[in-house]
Amino acid sequence: MSRGGSRFAGVGSSVFELLPRALRDTAGKSRLAERGACPGERESERARMIYLVAKAAVGLVLPAKLRDLSRENVLITGGGRGIGRQLAREFAERGARKIVLWGRTEKCLKETTEEIRQMGTECHYFICDVGNREEVYQTAKAVREKVGDITILVNNAAVVHGKSLMDSDDDALLKSQHINTLGQFWTTKAFLPRMLELQNGHIVCLNSVLALSAIPGAIDYCTSKASAFAFMESLTLGLLDCPGVSATTVLPFHTSTEMFQGMRVRFPNLFPPLKPETVARRTVEAVQLNQALLLLPWTMHALIILKSILPQAALEEIHKFSGTYTCMNTFKGRT
Repeated sequence: MSRGGSRFAGVGSSVFELLPRALRDTAGKSRLAERGACPGERESERARMIYLVAKAAVGLVLPAKLRDLSRENVLITGGGRGIGRQLAREFAERGARKIVLWGRTEKCLKETTEEIRQMGTECHYFICDVGNREEVYQTAKAVREKVGDITILVNNAAVVHGKSLMDSDDDALLKSQHINTLGQFWTTKAFLPRMLELQNGHIVCLNSVLALSAIPGAIDYCTSKASAFAFMESLTLGLLDCPGVSATTVLPFHTSTEMFQGMRVRFPNLFPPLKPETVARRTVEAVQLNQALLLLPWTMHALIILKSILPQAALEEIHKFSGTYTCMNTFKGRT
């Protein structure tokens, strides 16, 4: 899984060949400068930047080459149901070599494992609470011994309690942080070192658009997702100089799963919930394209722009008008 020196999705060697020779030559000189051949040459750095921008622009127009998954072992936390189950199906359909499912409910894990095996893909499940650090490390060791090296880690496990701060139980608040945020620290620390050794790996975070735009009534979830977003942003930048190892953060809008059962927005036809199948398909595509950030749907980009330019009073009115201010009032969660 070569990074090609770029963080942009789907830009392969064929795109490189289409660039003007002058840009390719200056990019090569810039790489030599980074290795110490021409230290301190700012012109080479600028040329390198221009090259990367041009390469990304071409990649937006030309069809992207998807990464082959036939040699990849995929581990999905929270893989027994919801988006996790759909991710397992999607990776299997796209030819992943082996799939490993982690979760806390054996019944769901066993059902999904049997389904993936019937699709012709080797699949294993392990009961593991990602919020428990020692349990993560012990289970990761068991996975390596039974299945082999994990090359794609999908941090999907999450919980939501759906209450305000003052109505939330302290233990419930801690549980959200341990599973939604710290769990990603432990799983990444467990599997990333071997990925770096192999120079082949991908860390995926199934986050939420609520990491960027919080709502009332889900303070535990929004806080943990914002923390996880910062974790992935830092991790992604930290992997820039690590050949063959990348990261993807997915920020979907409200998805129709049991976890957010009962959540209601004011205009469901205008803001329909995403289907788990759609989130899974786009997530696996992002991995195959080596895409660092994915917002679903694309209209969520407008939300980010609005948050950066509108005053707080205007944003509050938008929340009230759209119904996000009260959408958790009918929340029931997973039954």
